[in-house]
Amino acid sequence: MAGVHDEAAAIATELTELRRAIHAEPEIGLDLPRTQRKVLDALAGLPLEISLGTSLSSVTAVLRGAKPGKTVLLRADMDALPVTERSGLPFASRINGAMHACGHDLHTAMLCGAARLLSAHADDLAGNVIFMFQPGEEGPGGGRIMVSEEGVLDAAGDRPVAAYALHVASALLPYGLLASRPGTIMAAADTLHVTVHGRGGHGSQPHRAADPVPAACEIVLALQTMVTRQFDVFDPVVLTVGTFHAGTADNVIPDEANFVATVRSFSPQARSAVQEAAPRVALQIAAAHGLTATAEFRDGYPVTINDAAELAFAEQTVADLLGDGRFITAPDPLTGSEDFSYVLEKVPGAFLMLGACPPGTDPFAAPFNHSAEAVFDDAVLPDGTALYAELALQRLAQAAEA
Repeated sequence: MAGVHDEAAAIATELTELRRAIHAEPEIGLDLPRTQRKVLDALAGLPLEISLGTSLSSVTAVLRGAKPGKTVLLRADMDALPVTERSGLPFASRINGAMHACGHDLHTAMLCGAARLLSAHADDLAGNVIFMFQPGEEGPGGGRIMVSEEGVLDAAGDRPVAAYALHVASALLPYGLLASRPGTIMAAADTLHVTVHGRGGHGSQPHRAADPVPAACEIVLALQTMVTRQFDVFDPVVLTVGTFHAGTADNVIPDEANFVATVRSFSPQARSAVQEAAPRVALQIAAAHGLTATAEFRDGYPVTINDAAELAFAEQTVADLLGDGRFITAPDPLTGSEDFSYVLEKVPGAFLMLGACPPGTDPFAAPFNHSAEAVFDDAVLPDGTALYAELALQRLAQAAEA
């Protein structure tokens, strides 16, 4: 295992150059032609079967080992965020309004490096590796498209026995530590859209109108109470109203009021329950005011759930590769969401966080992912590259022995 890490360290300069090139030209959403080109250039010359997405700029690469065996999937996301960078880095984004503020540039460079290392070890591979380079993690659901429409899970001919993804953190997790947990590791994220329909009128004569604003305000408060009264504190739901719109002038009662909330849940059961309960609260409170309402849930990403056995395997691989003390079990799930969840719904696997806060920076004070000032240390690139590669090597070897 030390050999793989040494090999990753030997290409650290190339990994850094690739990461910084991607960072300087961030792209948002599902269409990432420049990033896709950089990935293809990095994979050029390797013994890979490469296919490109038709509805998004994905790259799927399959490495077939010299020995027959099972298949393992490794995933990296490639898209950036609509953020104007203020990091002050010499390789900062040259694209106004776009930034790799979540570290996907590091993930992409690591997975390209892992493809290079594993290609050099193809004679030792007992099976196949799928390298999944996906756009659109930050909202459009590129992972869902690759799974349900592009067939990434069947790219090698048989369904993977395991899937792994890494995600860097610019804060909260000290540099070089890996963290995860069995079961739920990240929340589901859905949106609730509510419109209360009233009847407009003069602000001085509310009795001649049907004011939707107080009813909408009452619904907001009732939803906050609902998630604390109807849901188990150990299987919680978080509901936050992010937008609320009504009216055009202080003396005009509007015809309608509308708001949108993000709803986070940590189990499929809680997710299903809140999707049934929240619209009912909205409609019935509106009715109590003599009004009507529409309430619609729009599905976001499902709960991201680690397979306990695959996480235990990943934890042991971290210890063997990087040393004892490099992995910690997270006490709680993260409240963010991930579209690697679509892979983990179909394939047992694990999602691990990797601390990339620059040394000398307090990880509990540093800007976190999605901040315009977020900074990730390139020094973690060899560790992430080696871990991706070693997870595939050892998991395929384990499958061959089963």
